[in-house]
Amino acid sequence: MTYTVDGIELETDDQGYLIEANTADGVSEVIAAAEGITLTPEHWEVIRYLREEYQNNGHTPNFRNMLKGVNEFRPEADSKYLYTLFPTGPAKQACKVAGLPQPLG
Repeated sequence: MTYTVDGIELETDDQGYLIEANTADGVSEVIAAAEGITLTPEHWEVIRYLREEYQNNGHTPNFRNMLKGVNEFRPEADSKYLYTLFPTGPAKQACKVAGLPQPLG
């Protein structure tokens, strides 16, 4: 499987995660569309948070730590909120849409 963004094919693993991170917003738009997600400002908050965590730590947080991190800028967020944004699993689907490799674990 690959995603094509601006005429460039981006290689993925067998589950659709990028092999190499690509944090261009256009990449997220293409992946989100493939996942059936229409990106809202709330999606972009989570995407930017995950990209920053990946850049700072070399990996993305697990679901528990993701929820804590999102609560810092969106105090009303709970697991239901994140599942509303990323219904097949926030920690994994949000990473995929953010243009990041498959999370650890």
